[in-house]
Amino acid sequence: MPADKVLKFGIPKGSLEQQTLELMRKSGWRISVGSRSYIPTVDDAALSCRILRPQEMPRYIADGSLDAGITGSDWIVENNVQLEQVESFIYAKATLTPSRWVLCVRENSPIKRLEDLEGKRVATEIVEFVKRILAERKVKAEVEFSWGATEAKVAEGIIDAAVDVTETGSSIRANGLRIVEELLVSNPVLVANLTAWTDPWKQAKIRQIGVLIRGALDAESRVGIKMNVAKENLEKVIALLPSITAPTVSHLYASAALKGKEWLAVETVIDEHTVRELFPRLLEAGAVGIVEFPLNKIIG
Repeated sequence: MPADKVLKFGIPKGSLEQQTLELMRKSGWRISVGSRSYIPTVDDAALSCRILRPQEMPRYIADGSLDAGITGSDWIVENNVQLEQVESFIYAKATLTPSRWVLCVRENSPIKRLEDLEGKRVATEIVEFVKRILAERKVKAEVEFSWGATEAKVAEGIIDAAVDVTETGSSIRANGLRIVEELLVSNPVLVANLTAWTDPWKQAKIRQIGVLIRGALDAESRVGIKMNVAKENLEKVIALLPSITAPTVSHLYASAALKGKEWLAVETVIDEHTVRELFPRLLEAGAVGIVEFPLNKIIG
């Protein structure tokens, strides 16, 4: 494969790694990661993957070491680099909600707003971003990098405040802390090097990855269902069925088992959480042989 026809692609190591690999699998790529290797094998000669920490990936995409990759939008802000954002996704380690970087303090702290950090000590992993926010709001505070256990340092009074990442806020509350202000919302994003994006072949390949991952994500909360229904009950069944456009209806072969009646096959896609309420109602409306099946991707 010519070097100009190989896309150098970054996969985030850490909390997003397994979900990203699974989404790539559902999208059609088989990626195998060795226990001691950061260079996965891929069943696509046009794709060369590397596993990197999302904290540093934006720098490597910006300088051209990678053509594209999936990282957190927060780390693009922290690294202060210019990239082409192709897609924004919502998937994270705990919930299907965006991650939030919040300023938090002890519950009994006198700090009520960011401006109250004047002269105080703040710990965080996104040091440069916090420094820029403080400078914009003309607050002078000491900002230090935290290697972990950031919330515990606040709870124990080692530092005055922290800017930490959360999805639900439950860990912050469990540590006896209070959120003062939300500073940044972050999602996983598919981004590209600006020069790579101007290459028609690379742009098409990056778009392909984005479309298929989006399709895999859209399919995660949905299932396909199909059933048989006598023509006389069709309208009652159709009235119960939500769908992306409209259910697919086709005729069953007029076999002797149908006893001269006209039967139809109905197929559609529905939200998975509606299945338990919907199936009993479909049976009451006259549907039989209801089958539920998983989906890998929904495109378009």
